[in-house]
Amino acid sequence: MPKIIPRGYPENVARHLATSGITPLLARIYAARGILDAAQLDTGLGNLLPFTQLKNAQAMAILLADAIAQNKKLLIVADYDADGATACALGLRGLRAMGARADFIVPSRFEYGYGLTPEIVRLAAQSRPDILVTVDNGIASVEGVAEASRLGMQVLVTDHHLPGEALPDALCIVNPNQPGCDFPSKNLSGAGVMFYVLLALRAELRSRGAFADEKTEPNLGNLLDLVALGTVADVVKLDDNNRILVQQGLQRIRSGRACCGINALLQAAKKSPAQASVYELGFVVGPRLNAAGRLEDMGLGIACLLSDDPAEAAELAAQLDALNRERRSIEAGMQQAALAALERINPADSHSLSMFDESWHQGVIGILASRLKDKFHRPVIAFARAQDGELKGSGRSIPGLHLRDALDLVSKRHPHLLQKFGGHAMAAGLSIREEHFAEFRDAFESVAQSLLAPADLTRVIETDGALAPSDFSVGVARSLEQQVWGQGFPQPLFEGQFEVESQRVVGEKHLKLSLRSSPEQSSSPAAGACDAIHFFSIEPLPERICAVFSLAINEFNGSASLQLVVRHWQAAEG
Repeated sequence: MPKIIPRGYPENVARHLATSGITPLLARIYAARGILDAAQLDTGLGNLLPFTQLKNAQAMAILLADAIAQNKKLLIVADYDADGATACALGLRGLRAMGARADFIVPSRFEYGYGLTPEIVRLAAQSRPDILVTVDNGIASVEGVAEASRLGMQVLVTDHHLPGEALPDALCIVNPNQPGCDFPSKNLSGAGVMFYVLLALRAELRSRGAFADEKTEPNLGNLLDLVALGTVADVVKLDDNNRILVQQGLQRIRSGRACCGINALLQAAKKSPAQASVYELGFVVGPRLNAAGRLEDMGLGIACLLSDDPAEAAELAAQLDALNRERRSIEAGMQQAALAALERINPADSHSLSMFDESWHQGVIGILASRLKDKFHRPVIAFARAQDGELKGSGRSIPGLHLRDALDLVSKRHPHLLQKFGGHAMAAGLSIREEHFAEFRDAFESVAQSLLAPADLTRVIETDGALAPSDFSVGVARSLEQQVWGQGFPQPLFEGQFEVESQRVVGEKHLKLSLRSSPEQSSSPAAGACDAIHFFSIEPLPERICAVFSLAINEFNGSASLQLVVRHWQAAEG
C-alpha cells in the first residue's frame, strides 16, 4: 500500500510569500515547491533567461546567419517523439521566417534507430544539404557526425540529453547539459533549446540589418505554442524558466493563436483550445503526436504541426487520432501479456523488472514500461524484437535510481552487454542482443539492488496536507487552475477522511461520489457533502475512506461548482 505523507516546507518562506499578498494556502504550496520569492511566479516573457547565457547559442547563430546569407541548404534531423516533432516544426518555421532554405528528415525508429546515426546521415545526403541541424538529438552521435563530415556536410547539434564520455566533433553544439555550459536551467526540452537558438539567430540577423523594419522581423512568440507542447510532452522539469515558456504557450493556445495543427489535434480529441491546460498538452495532444513515431513515421506529426491550412491539419489530425486509438489497443494487449507473465513471479521479490515478449511492438514498449513502473513501483525495462537478433529496450525508473547512470554501471560491469544506451534519470533506451536478455536482466537487477534502499521500493504519495473548511471553494480551485503545474512542480494534492454517502458509475468507467467529512476530520468541509469523481475506476468504495484528492471545477449549464477529483483512496482506519 502506498505511503501518504505531507510535503515539508520552510515555514519562514511561506510567511515571506504570504506578506506579498499570496494566500496562506498557496504560500505553503509554493514554499513546498522551492519558490522563495513571489517574483519567481511572474511568467512574463521579460523574465526569460537570456540566450546569451546558453553556451554556443550566439556562435551557432553566426553560423546560421552566414548560411542564410550564402543560401546554403539546411536539413533538420528530427527525433521521432513529440518533443522532436515540435522542435523540428518550430525550427523550420523560425528558420524559414528568417530567410533560410530549410527542410527536414525524421528517421523511422524501426529502420534507423535513435539520433543522427551513420545510416540516417547517408539517407540525408541524398538531398545534398550543406548543413545538418539536429533537434532533440545528436549529443551522443559521435559516429553519425563523423560520417556527415566524411560526406562533406557540416553538423550543428541542438539537444538537451545528457552527453556521454565523448562529444561528437560537430561544428557547433548547443545543449544546456554539455560540459562548460552555465545556463541556469538545465531542464530545457529539445523544443526549448531550438527556441533559444532562434532567439539568438534573430538577434544576430538584427545586428546585420537583415530586417528592414519591425514588420519584417519575425515574432518568435508565435512559436511558443510549439515550445509549450514539446516541454510538457517530454516531461522535463517545470522550473521557473520552463513555466514561463509553458504559460506563454498556453495563453496563445487559449486565445486561438495556436498553429493549425495543435488546434486540429485538440479538436480531434473533442477538446476546446480555449480550455487547454498542461493536461491537454501532456495527455491529449502529446500522445496523438507520439502515436505517429511509435507506429509509423513522425513525418505525419511534423506535417500536421507545419500545416497552415485548417482543413489539411484536420485531416492529418484525424489520421494521428486513429493511430493513437490503434496504439492504445496494442498497448492494452501488451499490458495484459505482461501482467499474465508476472503472475508467475512476485514483483515484490525483486528491485527491478526486465521483460521481453517476442510479440511486443517496438514503438509501444516505453508506454508499457511506464504502466508497469506505476503499478509495481519498480524500475522497468521492456524489450521488443528489432532486427538481426537485436532487442530494443525502453525503461522507466522511480525516485532513487537514475536510469541512465544505472545502465552506465551495467555497461562498465559487463562491457559486452549493451550495444548502445542513453537517456535521463527517469527514462532511457538501450539495445542488447536477444541471447543476452537473461544476463542483462540479472545484471540490471544487481545494479538496482546496489542503488535502491528498501524504503525506495514503497510508493510515496506526497500531499499538501489537509484543507481548512474555507478552502473547499470554487475560488480556491480557480486560483489553483491559474498556475502551471507539471513535472517537478506538481499539481497540489490534499488528503482527508470522508464518509461515502453515495456512489454510482457514470460513463461506464468512472465513479461519481458524494463525500462528507468524517466527524473527527475537522479540516474537511465544515458542512454539507462534496461532489467527487474517481476517474477510470468502478470499484465500489467502503463507507469510510482516506482520500488523496485535487480540487476541480465542474461547469454545467452556465454554473460552476466544486468537485473533488479522487486520485487515491484507502479504507479509513478504525
